[in-house]
Amino acid sequence: MGYFVLLVISICFAGLLYLIAAKRGSNKTFWAIMGFVFGPFAIPFVFFAKKVDPTNTV
Repeated sequence: MGYFVLLVISICFAGLLYLIAAKRGSNKTFWAIMGFVFGPFAIPFVFFAKKVDPTNTV
């Protein structure tokens, strides 16, 4: 039961960071993974992340 709760919480944080990253123009997949792995500790860092530059192809 405890592992299931931990998994659900991790998925919730992954979704939350995905939405925040999408709104800020950051890499959504990267921040979803960070949210899943680090949970609430990743939230402050998504706000300091640089936005993705779509013109930079390198």
